[in-house]
Amino acid sequence: MSALEKSMHLGRLPPRPPLPGSGSSQSGAKMRMGPGRKRDFSPVPWSQYFESMEDVEVENETGKDTFRVYKSGSEGPVLLLLHGGGHSALSWAVFTAAIISRVQCRIVALDLRGHGETKVKNSEDLSAETMAKDVGNVVEAMYGDLPPPIMLIGHSMGGAIAVHTASSNLVPSLLGLCMIDVVEGTAMDALNSMQNFLRGRPKTFKSLENAVEWSVKSGQIRNLESARVSMVGQVKQCEGITSPEGSKSIVEGIIEEEEEDEERSESVNKRKKEDDMETKKDHPYTWRIELAKTEKYWDGWFRGLSNLFLSCPIPKLLLLAGVDRLDKDLTIGQMQGKFQMQVLPQCGHAVHEDAPDKVAEAVATFLIRHRFAEPIGGFQCVFPGC
Repeated sequence: MSALEKSMHLGRLPPRPPLPGSGSSQSGAKMRMGPGRKRDFSPVPWSQYFESMEDVEVENETGKDTFRVYKSGSEGPVLLLLHGGGHSALSWAVFTAAIISRVQCRIVALDLRGHGETKVKNSEDLSAETMAKDVGNVVEAMYGDLPPPIMLIGHSMGGAIAVHTASSNLVPSLLGLCMIDVVEGTAMDALNSMQNFLRGRPKTFKSLENAVEWSVKSGQIRNLESARVSMVGQVKQCEGITSPEGSKSIVEGIIEEEEEDEERSESVNKRKKEDDMETKKDHPYTWRIELAKTEKYWDGWFRGLSNLFLSCPIPKLLLLAGVDRLDKDLTIGQMQGKFQMQVLPQCGHAVHEDAPDKVAEAVATFLIRHRFAEPIGGFQCVFPGC
């Protein structure tokens, strides 16, 4: 599940065959393995799902920021995909392959600041305002003054940023908006327990395979195929194993003791450094972003989100893992027909990873219904009842 929220029939195409050793992308159900067969937790490269990768340079007052994007498709509207907190653009990998096979569209999956492979001068500024401006700046850097029709699709934190981007009119060619499993009421209720959730996660992993295995067995990502490509964007190799900078950060917590007893401190420092280095050698991977340190921005992401979403004057889609997530404002808005909603049961919070084909079908149907895109590959859509 996303670290920033409470853990929580359309027409069919034949499902794509999963990668060897992976689960079907059609469902988050447990895989039935034959006797003696083991699941393959090895990481898979982005290139198996996206056609290209690009680092987009954005000029600002302090210099240049570089935003990583992954792309697919050459015709149709652009689906600009924004991931959840702690995740990366790679969380959209399996969904990208699924949607590209259903409708004519272009995919741009963006690593938001502080996440994935994006490099910015101030990676600690994760305010909704700053990240929304980032999205507008990336669109401008990629397409200039005449951007193609764009639909914003965001999951969790990314859904909130998509709404802030849309409500601030930062994407002039915006034609649609989709939030995936993010509701103001549920998110605000969950913030109090978020630090406890983050403290309960492993701080390090022995290998990328170990990280993928944890993500699936913990239920953060219920679809092994997606976990094998997306976890690479969530973790990184530990830094400072041999560097002086790394050693400095290790001993910061015992400076006072050093002043009281220099000799004793030297011994403690040495032991602490050795223990820490051994830990990093045994567990060389850690999280790319320390989500606990972003707490001051959480309220700004989600407060007032429902009314902002409802006020956006474009076609809107809300995809949820459970109808119980709806808050009062969205319940009233849904009854008034202000947006299209679809519940995708048997999914965890990472809906687009757990059931990428179902999410692709819902998005494809939305695009066709509003005549934003043309179906391909014989895709037949059936409009949902809500």
